[in-house]
Amino acid sequence: MEEEKKKAEPGKLYLCATPIGNLDDITLRVLDTLKAVDLIAAEDTRHSIKLLNHFDIKTPMTSYHEYNKFDKARYLVEQLKGGASIALVTDAGTPGISDPGEELVRQCHEAGVPVTSLPGPAACVTALTVSGLPTRRFCFEAFLPADKKERQWILEELSRETRTIILYEAPHHLVKTLKELAAVLGGDRKITLCRELTKRYEEAYRATLKEALERFEQEEPRGECVIVADGKSIREIRQEQQKSWEELSLEEHMAVYEDQGISRKEAMKLVAKDRGVAKRDIYQGLVAEEK
Repeated sequence: MEEEKKKAEPGKLYLCATPIGNLDDITLRVLDTLKAVDLIAAEDTRHSIKLLNHFDIKTPMTSYHEYNKFDKARYLVEQLKGGASIALVTDAGTPGISDPGEELVRQCHEAGVPVTSLPGPAACVTALTVSGLPTRRFCFEAFLPADKKERQWILEELSRETRTIILYEAPHHLVKTLKELAAVLGGDRKITLCRELTKRYEEAYRATLKEALERFEQEEPRGECVIVADGKSIREIRQEQQKSWEELSLEEHMAVYEDQGISRKEAMKLVAKDRGVAKRDIYQGLVAEEK
């Protein structure tokens, strides 16, 4: 096709989304671009060559991965500045999402090299849409960090998260991660565990964290996993807040607001709202405490 032979605009980085499982999910635009650019930078050339061979793409490749992302990005930027057009692909999905592509994009912007993204598959969005959990607000955490202190800090932060939570996990680490999540989110927290997305044995397993843990302690997990977890409900947060307020005496609770310069009358209204009672109950309680 004449369109396929058309040379991509030189001096631009193309972020090309590739299939996360099913090769038919690649877009025509990505195929045209991969054929037209001067060079393809791939996270794993051994993996990407299978994709290129399948679609009969002969464009030269070079490796760009986590362990060479800084130096190799500088090299690629120089090529781009010299007029070369480069396509960036990851092992699966959209470059820059939980992979080293973000560093190359950053350096391109700093060097004034134009960057464009060719949209396509992303495991996080695919899992979210089939999860059956709220999709309007969500947070994407990718893989939890390996460092113990950083990992614990992130887990504690997620324990307060009200948005739907999306995590990636390898099958051999799944049980450990489910245990950690159950400890901080609670075993009753609803999740959808997605495996083998877009592939023949795709599964979106809806369960609680406790149920998922029991299953995969008995059954060896297979395939890359995406965990989609329900966020903390507003009701839970209000119950916790009310419990914390009830641990204070009425005068201590009043002091929280009065120390901010709020009048005693207004403070009583706020304390009553916090505790879910009428203002007169607060007034009577304060009188009783003074006796």
